Amino acid sequence: MKKLFFLFCILFLGCAALFAQEAEGESGGGSMRYIAAAIAVGISCIGGGVAVGKIGSSAMGAMSENPDLFGKALPFVGLAEGICLWGFLVALLILFL
Repeated sequence: MKKLFFLFCILFLGCAALFAQEAEGESGGGSMRYIAAAIAVGISCIGGGVAVGKIGSSAMGAMSENPDLFGKALPFVGLAEGICLWGFLVALLILFL
């Protein structure tokens, strides 16, 4: 699993370097912005989904033992969902700036 994660990081950094070196006046500049925005949203939503799944299952287990923990567990799920929103904001910045 660590090798797969390392390979993914190398691939992601290589794509980021490719996007950064592209000149504004080239004909392929528009399509690269869409690819970069899709990568930003995709990775953040996958990470947010994994985080919500793990936090949600742990929160449900804790609430089954003590129902008073609902108010304490809910903000953590909201923080994990916020990761997706940050990816969406980054995609908007990539597209419009």
